Amino acid sequence: MFDETEINKFKKQLHVIKGQIDGIEKMMDEGRDSNDIFIQSKAVEGGVQRLIYDLLDNLLRKKLAEKVVKVVNACPGNCLDVEKIKLVQKEFPDMELKKVASIINEMEEIDERLKKINS
Repeated sequence: MFDETEINKFKKQLHVIKGQIDGIEKMMDEGRDSNDIFIQSKAVEGGVQRLIYDLLDNLLRKKLAEKVVKVVNACPGNCLDVEKIKLVQKEFPDMELKKVASIINEMEEIDERLKKINS
């Protein structure tokens, strides 16, 4: 599902998180101040949130790319949705994650319409 570069990126993020957790454990063993432990715990939380966001972003972008390819193949430039499809293709590289999710739904709707038309 992920290519080697992506896997390495995610593994690096996990390694950092693991190091932070090990650091928290060591801080507890040393009897460090609870405020220091809390601050380190928040760093772990941020790292996990970034990892989840990156994973979700990657998965949703791949899903949208697959949907766009599918509707482009079903709409060879002359369907009702051709302008919307071209706009999505143009905006795709810089699209925010929230928009990616909503555009996937739009592409699914277009795909369903094209299936009916092409049947």
